[in-house]
Amino acid sequence: MDLELNGKVAVVTGSSRGLGLASARALVAEGCCVCLSARGSERLSAAADELRRTAPAADRVLAVVADAATDEGITAIVTRTAETFGGLDILVNNVGLARGGGILEATDAEWKEALDKTLWPAIRASRLAVPHMRRRGGGAIIMIASIWGRESGGRMTYNAVKAAEISLAKSLAQQLARDNIRVNSVAPGSILFEGGSWHRRMQADPDGIAEFIRQELPFGRFGRAEEVGDVVAFLASARASWMSGACVAVDGCQSRSLI
Repeated sequence: MDLELNGKVAVVTGSSRGLGLASARALVAEGCCVCLSARGSERLSAAADELRRTAPAADRVLAVVADAATDEGITAIVTRTAETFGGLDILVNNVGLARGGGILEATDAEWKEALDKTLWPAIRASRLAVPHMRRRGGGAIIMIASIWGRESGGRMTYNAVKAAEISLAKSLAQQLARDNIRVNSVAPGSILFEGGSWHRRMQADPDGIAEFIRQELPFGRFGRAEEVGDVVAFLASARASWMSGACVAVDGCQSRSLI
């Protein structure tokens, strides 16, 4: 299926590895011009080099070292993208971090960090992207949320900010439909990739993770990052032209939610 994305311009935040890199990889494979961004230059450079080798042309991949959780960082990412490629059509909000324990253990600083590094980057990036998309006659915004934003589970702070991202996507979808800008969220389940949290847990406790897979993952395995990236590319494309305000679970039936 041709997703009709050739020549479209995309920003993917937090894209030096994991779900962000998989999303960028899928968009590049469809012919998009893609801006990768991350705080660490070494890993980002390696990711950009990989994508340049597979892109239709090396100059379709831009790498911007910046902290997308800061106003200055996300402004630099969006501005550099628009200057380099002449506009912006697709935004994938993938930055996120949430730490802390239960209600008595999680500190104000941990709550603030969860909001500052997950919800605020999505708000700021979307606010910056919309004027560019309006000038192009439309666009697509995708939030990388989680099944734990749709139902209880996981760390409390993570639950809260991922639910907020799903709510933000729905609100933006309703606001921006008149501008032909579609907004959706993706809710991955447990995804395994090198350097990710499940990879670290598997190394630390292989027996415990084997039991988790047996009890919680009906297909008997973790999801793969590219399985999320492919859904992101579809949602970014004209093939999903009547999808906006949706939250799409990509979890191998891990979640229990009926919606």
